[in-house]
Amino acid sequence: MTTRLNTLLIFVALSGHAFAQHDPGRNAVRLLAEDQFDEAIELVGKEPRKQNSPISESDRCFVLAMIACRQGDLDEAFDLVQQAINQGLPMERLLAGPREFLEPLASHPPYIEWIASKKKRLLHGPMLGSITDTSAKFWVRTADELNVDVVVQTVSETKEFKGTGQTSKASDFTTTISVSGLSPDTQYQYEVLIDGQNVCPSAKFRTFPQQGNPCRVKIAFGGGAGFTPQYESMWKTLKSRDVNAMLLLGDNVYVDDPTHSGTWHYCYYRRQSQPDWRRLVASVGVFSIYDDHDFAENDCVPGPHVEKPEWKREVWNTFTQNWVNPAYGNGVEQPGCWYDFYIGDIHFIMLDGRYYRDLKGGSMLGPVQKKWLQETLKSSTGKFKVLASPVPFSPGVKPGSKDTWDGFPSERESIFAFIEEHQINGVILMAADRHRSDMRRIPRPNGYALYEVMSSRLTNVHTHNLLQDAKGSEFIIGYNDQCSFGQMEFDTTSEDPFVAFTIVNIDNQPIESRTLKLSELTCPISSP
Repeated sequence: MTTRLNTLLIFVALSGHAFAQHDPGRNAVRLLAEDQFDEAIELVGKEPRKQNSPISESDRCFVLAMIACRQGDLDEAFDLVQQAINQGLPMERLLAGPREFLEPLASHPPYIEWIASKKKRLLHGPMLGSITDTSAKFWVRTADELNVDVVVQTVSETKEFKGTGQTSKASDFTTTISVSGLSPDTQYQYEVLIDGQNVCPSAKFRTFPQQGNPCRVKIAFGGGAGFTPQYESMWKTLKSRDVNAMLLLGDNVYVDDPTHSGTWHYCYYRRQSQPDWRRLVASVGVFSIYDDHDFAENDCVPGPHVEKPEWKREVWNTFTQNWVNPAYGNGVEQPGCWYDFYIGDIHFIMLDGRYYRDLKGGSMLGPVQKKWLQETLKSSTGKFKVLASPVPFSPGVKPGSKDTWDGFPSERESIFAFIEEHQINGVILMAADRHRSDMRRIPRPNGYALYEVMSSRLTNVHTHNLLQDAKGSEFIIGYNDQCSFGQMEFDTTSEDPFVAFTIVNIDNQPIESRTLKLSELTCPISSP
């Protein structure tokens, strides 16, 4: 490591920057947002990088182009943009921006002439989400403010359904288009149209089984998806698993910068322009929540207030503009990312563990979300209730830290006690955060033992050790050799409904599996 780079790392440490995930591109953009040009250039390097560098050559040129643009050297910026495209940068990414850094190029005559024949109207998406038994939503980002249509047909093309949306600058040129009137458990194909012309390859998806009915369902889940070029093949692996839905449980992009919109945009656009990602989300329904790295910074505790710190709402707005969830907490009045949905008779309950996190007050959820959670659990009609948290419930999985539910033991106990008091059967805990995949058992003195499935190393470089002797929870299976995700196959059609949890690695190899039966997740019958 050079003396200058050593000096730079000391500088960023003293200035409060927590640079995570070995991501020189993101880190340089964060410095660029503060006009620290020399430091940003130092991070990505002036010269081409080696093949296995943590930043691709196309990204290096792209970041340097933004720096040159911000410094007013438009000839240099244009040259670097061309190099980035020649090195494989998706054109959609250049057109998306971040516009706040690239805007001066739009008036540079050589760039105007060069880009004229390369413009695209659809930049990102379609991303499929909010699927139900009779509807689906489709998220897109366009180059300009445009009307977008989605046309859905049965595979036999005997019936057509249509939805319309309008992208706007205020929503970062995104829109979510709803299509309803569909039939349960049916395969459809769809097209995205702008001015009557199809702007992307046709894709297929399947609606969920009828809500409340027994079903066989397969879902994938995980977190920890920092952008690492060598592991972006994970999205291709996930697509091959033919799952009904994909749950992203936080750290879905590593922004680590709540105060600069340019950093948010850089991180989201980078992932959304990735071809394997686009192919996956066009056909698999995505359901997401955030955690510390895509909400603020590592282990953040933002406090109980809606508007304090002042960046909270803007970060939340950005999150809502880049996903396609059924709901976002209680919306504008009570921002968040909690919501629930059913697949057949399986109930998924997604939690927000950051917006209202308050160590002093002893609450991760805040009073509004906690009340919603209790009402949702109590009224659930699902045979299985999957309670998804961005951080683990299991005691002892991050020794000495208060970032997991270990930092909120009273609230955790009140949730577990509520499940037992109201005889709520079939609860399975699900979480991300720890950079590995594992399954744990939490003994309970008054109810059934709670099992937690965890996975949070979709694409991350950094790995956390398996903890087989954590105090308060029991290790069942675990894996941290490679990137991985969790897969859950539910069968509620059998006499004793069950779910099989399997750890699958980036090479599409099943590692270990365990099965839970509903009879194991049933409260003891109280004596009269």
